Amino acid sequence: MLEGKRIGLGITASHCTYEDVVPKITQFTEAGATVVPIITHSVLTAATRFGTGEEWIKKIESIAGEKVVSSILEAEPFGPSNPLDAMVIAPMTGNSISKFANAATDSPVLMAAKATLRNGSPVVLGISTNDALGLNGVNIMKLMNSKNIYFIPFGQDDPFKKPNSLIADFTKMRETVEHALEYKKQLQPLLIQYYK
Repeated sequence: MLEGKRIGLGITASHCTYEDVVPKITQFTEAGATVVPIITHSVLTAATRFGTGEEWIKKIESIAGEKVVSSILEAEPFGPSNPLDAMVIAPMTGNSISKFANAATDSPVLMAAKATLRNGSPVVLGISTNDALGLNGVNIMKLMNSKNIYFIPFGQDDPFKKPNSLIADFTKMRETVEHALEYKKQLQPLLIQYYK
C-alpha cells in the first residue's frame, strides 16, 4: 500500500510528543515509502527539556534518510511540480490547528499541507493540544468537515488535570494514512479513551 509513496511528515512544536512520533517514521520507510520531513521554525530553534532543535533534526534526518524541509520556499514545490502522495502533521499543536483551519500559511508545514490539499491528496492530522476542547474546538470541527483532511484517532490524555487537552494515538499514524489513501475515509473509531 505504501510502496513507492512519498509521505510528507510535518512536525510542529509539541516537544513532549517527539519521543513518540519520530520513531514512527520507520513504519513508513520499512513499508517502502519515502518520508519527507518538514518542520516549523520553532522545531528548528527551540531548546527544551526534551532536547534541542539541532538534536531532533539529526534524529529525524537519520531515521527518514532525507534532509528536513525548514523553509516556506522549500515547501512550496510540493504543489504540482513535486507532489506528495499524502501529508501527515504529527504532532500538530493548537497554534497550527488554528492557522490551518483559517487558511494561514506562515510555516513550511502549513505550506506543504496546503500544497497537498491543492493536489487533492490526503492530509492526516495528529493533534496534540491543551485547548482542543476549549477555544480550538471550533477549528478542529472545521477541519473535520473539510475535504481530504483526516485525523489520527485521539482522546483526552488527562481529563481531570487538563480537561481541554486532546492527543492523538500516534501508534495509529500509519493505519490512518493507509485508510485515507485507500478508502478516502476517516479511520474509526475517531474518539478513543486513554484514561481509565
